[in-house]
Amino acid sequence: MAELFAVIKTLQALEKAYIKDCVTPNEYTGFCSRLLVQYKAAFKQVQGSDVGSIDDFCRKYRLDCPLAMERIKEDRPITIKDDKGNLNRCIADIVSLFITVMDKLRLEIRAMDEIQPDLRELMETMNRMSNMPPDSEAKDKVSLWLTTLSSMSASDELDDNQVRQMLFDLESAYNAFNRFLHSS
Repeated sequence: MAELFAVIKTLQALEKAYIKDCVTPNEYTGFCSRLLVQYKAAFKQVQGSDVGSIDDFCRKYRLDCPLAMERIKEDRPITIKDDKGNLNRCIADIVSLFITVMDKLRLEIRAMDEIQPDLRELMETMNRMSNMPPDSEAKDKVSLWLTTLSSMSASDELDDNQVRQMLFDLESAYNAFNRFLHSS
């Protein structure tokens, strides 16, 4: 029970820290995702004994953590937007962005400032799909290239090897995304 209490209090503190801009969105997303997983594990340990729901637990132990409760109910960090039922739109946008970025590379458009905005939009759109796992192969590959492009200046261009590797990685990511769609 102490673990569950600690996770809820920590989640509440993290929410407050994020609101006050004391943690970056990336740090917040990572910590919050981890805490939500820990919450699920801790709650399973106490559920059933004399605790039927998380609300029962909070009442019993006088926990006042409205921000943490909101996160727990939504089951995702606030930085990860819900697809709000627009799943088909998200899928169409993701497919379109994959094709756009790969076509740009095939047309020898290699400048960081011409590729990175579409790649960032692709990542953000994938993050909006609430049913897509955060550690999917598609997200990992796109994130890797976003990191690479972020370290470049706007006028820098990808060399032939980088273009070839990026095309290969994006094809793999696109195929992984399609496999995900067929499995869900």
